[in-house]
Amino acid sequence: MPAFSSSGSAPPNGSRSRTSCRCRDGAACGYSPGADSDLGKHPTSEGSVISSQRTGRGRSYPVAQIDPAATAWLLISTALVLLMTPALAIFYGGMVRSTGVLNMLMMNFIAIPLVTVVWLLVGYSLAFGDDAGAGLIGDLAHIGMRDIDPHTVHGTVPELLFATFQLTFAILTAALVSGAIADRAKFSGWMVFVPLWALVVYVPIAHWVWGPDGWLAKFGALDYAGGMVVEIASGASALALAIVLGPRIGFKVDAMRPHNLPFVLLGAGLLWFGWFGFNAGSALSANGVAAAVFLNTLVAGCLGMLGWLAVEQIRDGHPTTFGAASGAVAGLVAITPSCGSVNTLGAVVVGLAAGVVCSFAVGWKFKAGYDDSLDVVGVHFVGGIVGTLLIGLLANQVMTGGAEGLFYGGGLAQLGKQLVGVLAVAAYAFTISFLLGKAIDRTIGFRVSREDESTGIDFALHAETAYAEGVHGHSPRTFGQTHLGK
Repeated sequence: MPAFSSSGSAPPNGSRSRTSCRCRDGAACGYSPGADSDLGKHPTSEGSVISSQRTGRGRSYPVAQIDPAATAWLLISTALVLLMTPALAIFYGGMVRSTGVLNMLMMNFIAIPLVTVVWLLVGYSLAFGDDAGAGLIGDLAHIGMRDIDPHTVHGTVPELLFATFQLTFAILTAALVSGAIADRAKFSGWMVFVPLWALVVYVPIAHWVWGPDGWLAKFGALDYAGGMVVEIASGASALALAIVLGPRIGFKVDAMRPHNLPFVLLGAGLLWFGWFGFNAGSALSANGVAAAVFLNTLVAGCLGMLGWLAVEQIRDGHPTTFGAASGAVAGLVAITPSCGSVNTLGAVVVGLAAGVVCSFAVGWKFKAGYDDSLDVVGVHFVGGIVGTLLIGLLANQVMTGGAEGLFYGGGLAQLGKQLVGVLAVAAYAFTISFLLGKAIDRTIGFRVSREDESTGIDFALHAETAYAEGVHGHSPRTFGQTHLGK
């Protein structure tokens, strides 16, 4: 997404228009695409020449040659981010009860084809196309990926690759929401919700924040790799659906512990692995910025884990494997928006703060009364807010190329911009998701019956079970019977 400034730093994910200068030091070259006399050959910083290319608007603009290193890194990063959805399925699958494992895996995996269809038809054009007005949504110039071919370039990478990279973000964001409604959602209702949510929630927010003319991008709110677009949007949507579907049977009464902690740790490890592509891949180049973001991602995950475990040790008297996995994810969530804005010390603060804050936030649902089954709100929503707001305090000009946080002499201006972004994205995602969930619930239904929930939704919805034998020493229940044996 980012283009490059003369200082070598990269702005947040998706901030460069298709019709803008594609030079590595475009800020210094003096090129402006606003006049027809500028069309044609264009010098780069190295003195080479770039030929013009015709866009879907019918005008020709200069484009840079494809950078092989940047393209190779983005290919790898795209695969890493796609891996995060199966990783999330394993992570979530270990957290649910043994009778809902397959349903949770399916809810995550089905997001891949559903979001892909929407993205290729209209999503990419609406998110990253030229602005259709007021910075709210893109146009339909690239509907069905029209006028984008293997030779079309975005920055210094093929635009087809850039679009695919962005697609993997949209897939993962939709899948994240599923954790809040585990063990009680109809699979049919989820299949209707996902593509509609991707179109009316994810796509507009992506345009606001990452579109070249998005209103939050112009406003100056920073989100390098998805604190607002991914974490806050999914967390607010998860809260809305948790309220729409209501709590699980036994909420606040039964323990509902994770049935497979090795799965949870394996999923967390794979998510961490994929997160390097998620964050460092957003540099769209194999350079020093990508390296700094890569290190920040590692550091924040480590400090998030340590912070969460410290709270458990002090509060509960023992650190847990579940806490270790949750803390690492919390740190990674928080560094997602800030990884391209803070230095290594800042990443330490971001990760530690997220680990501590989120370790308490996951318990808020019991006081507030909403059943966020797998703590999407407590980790992703709260962690996303922590990371996004800390940009206003810790943003470093060396990383951002301009904006500075309060602790680096930038005053409160950037913090105010971050707060506006958080409130706008959270309010929009929650409202639209709530209305969408209600509409589905009142038409085809969004929650399974009490009987199906009690006996286990794997067999009720998919006619399959994950385990032939009982789990934790319990014999498998006879399907068709309730937990009371009736």
